[in-house]
Amino acid sequence: MKCPFCGHEETKVLDSRPGANGNSVRRRRECLKCEARFTTYERYEDNKLRLIKKDGKRELFDRNKVMNGIIRACEKRPVSSEQIEDIVERIEDKLKKTGKSEISSTKIGDMVVEELKKIDQVSYVRFASVYKEFRDIDSFLEIVKDLKK
Repeated sequence: MKCPFCGHEETKVLDSRPGANGNSVRRRRECLKCEARFTTYERYEDNKLRLIKKDGKRELFDRNKVMNGIIRACEKRPVSSEQIEDIVERIEDKLKKTGKSEISSTKIGDMVVEELKKIDQVSYVRFASVYKEFRDIDSFLEIVKDLKK
């Protein structure tokens, strides 16, 4: 594993533990050259899930796109990287358990919204406002009212 900081090819594993759903391994590593520490995740590769976009186009599911959307929604919020990784793993696990080879982007967006709603209301509203494509203040107020339920 190359060090993401200096590019050195030798690192040592400091700690290994199972991921949230048991389908991955989280490893803390340290570069033997610059001594920087970083986290890697190891997971098995299985059948490729295809995503059906709102416009009907299909593309391969990319967990990094889901993760990046959540990271943007959680910027400057008290949500840890581990919480974000756990959310993505739970969503990915639910998708695999459906047994389907295709799933709508709307379904994934709904799953992300529900997960964020549990951990941080501001991140939830941020993600929902982009995902649901709010066009006016009434749409925004509707989602905020939903938090009070």
